[in-house]
Amino acid sequence: MATVNRLGNVEDRYFQLVRRYPLRPIRSDQELNEAVQMVDSLLDRRDLAPEEEDYLEVLGDLIERYESEAHPMAPVSDAEMLRHLIEAKGVLQTVVSKATGITDSTISEALSGKRALNRGHIGKLARYFGVSPDVFAF
Repeated sequence: MATVNRLGNVEDRYFQLVRRYPLRPIRSDQELNEAVQMVDSLLDRRDLAPEEEDYLEVLGDLIERYESEAHPMAPVSDAEMLRHLIEAKGVLQTVVSKATGITDSTISEALSGKRALNRGHIGKLARYFGVSPDVFAF
């Protein structure tokens, strides 16, 4: 049920969400868990209003900031990232080779850590997997 503010306007869904979980810096893992629960409850819905999408975006930024400061991820090698992307997509190395134009031997050597990926390889792999080239270490 919508509420009416002091100006007589109907308050939008954004402020209703802010009252349920205020948008402020996250300072503990408990607050992180609460924020993630709020995000999950919104993502479970199919048709968010623009105000709800705005709220979700801001809360997502706050979660990302806390996680990057409190739980930083260790750098991942190109070999580990490529292996992960191949496994996540559920494809064979030969499929990646054919789709990207990168030779199978180059992909094998990159996976084994014997060869570094160059910018051209990274660009082709990023396009194929639909990720930012930044996921690979430079």
